[in-house]
Amino acid sequence: MEIERESGWNLHPIGGETGQAYMGIRDEEKVFLKKNSSPFLAALSLEGITPRLMWTKRTGNGDVLTAQEWCNGRTLEESEMTSSNIADILIKIHQSDTLKRLLKRVGGEEVSAVDLLMEYEMNLSIDLENHPVLQEAYKFLLGSLPLGYTQEDIRVCHADISNDNMLLSDDGELYIVDWDTAVLTDYLFDIGQLFARYIDRNDWEKWATKNNLNYTENEKNRILWYAIINLLLDIKYAYRKARYSKMNELILKLNSWLETQP
Repeated sequence: MEIERESGWNLHPIGGETGQAYMGIRDEEKVFLKKNSSPFLAALSLEGITPRLMWTKRTGNGDVLTAQEWCNGRTLEESEMTSSNIADILIKIHQSDTLKRLLKRVGGEEVSAVDLLMEYEMNLSIDLENHPVLQEAYKFLLGSLPLGYTQEDIRVCHADISNDNMLLSDDGELYIVDWDTAVLTDYLFDIGQLFARYIDRNDWEKWATKNNLNYTENEKNRILWYAIINLLLDIKYAYRKARYSKMNELILKLNSWLETQP
């Protein structure tokens, strides 16, 4: 493999959607290697949000290879995503002016609610477009675009809050990895995604109170909006991957939410 020759490391692919992540082994040393990761990675490493960045190298074909400290540990179980540790690391990210400034500097995209709707609409299959539950959800989103937030609420968001992206080291440190999706948007987008995927609807207020998250009517409505758009995007993704059981599970969840709306 060309990248092995240029890097000097023996590479072992690590499972993932992009196929660009590897465990690099040389002598007794191990590192986490990735091709073309976000240039934002250095800032995240300095903030202690990802494992330590060791070096970067541009290969002969123009790819950028990054090496991070190998972290012995595990990804979280779905049942662990309700933990206050998740809230703590999200608060750290969302409150960091340094991260916001540096993501802007490297060309981080600013995403609005309308952009999220357009992402859902793009190349939407006719099956999903005509599904009555999804139509009702889309109509709800069109009629309740999140308002009442300021430029100060536009923060760095990971935008793929998943247990697979939460790495708990053997030393008890929690990291968020895989930052290729990072954007600048209303910080409640990440919270809405967390709620949509892991927190029971009846427990949203309790989780917010426990973790000192403002949960006024405004925040409540914004979180619901982001949770619904995230469900729609996850349904679209499951359909594209032919994961129909997962897709139907998400549609049932979405329908139960819509039934409780006035």
